[in-house]
Amino acid sequence: MGKKIFGTTLFDGHQAQKGYALNKMCFSFNSKENRDKFKGNEPLYMDSYELTPEQRDAIESRNVLKLIELGGNVYYLAKFAGILGLDVQDLGALQTGMSKESFRNKLVAAGRE
Repeated sequence: MGKKIFGTTLFDGHQAQKGYALNKMCFSFNSKENRDKFKGNEPLYMDSYELTPEQRDAIESRNVLKLIELGGNVYYLAKFAGILGLDVQDLGALQTGMSKESFRNKLVAAGRE
């Protein structure tokens, strides 16, 4: 196993297997029709993907960091976050414990180096 990064959940084969159903559901949100179905009846929509109880709880509580811990891939979770009005920079800020503005400034500064 590779080097651990404090506060980061490594998305590896184990995480991919653990989060398969969750990521499949989030991928479905590429379709506006599916986003609308989810918003119309979240529990029923989640039933069709056989999420774990922990994944369902994290979806219901909008806990994106917990979803990552439960096998969610940030790129697929971005589809779910979009339903919530969040973008990838919001997710990065959540992961780092920074404000979105601070996270964005860090990205800009890194691009200058």
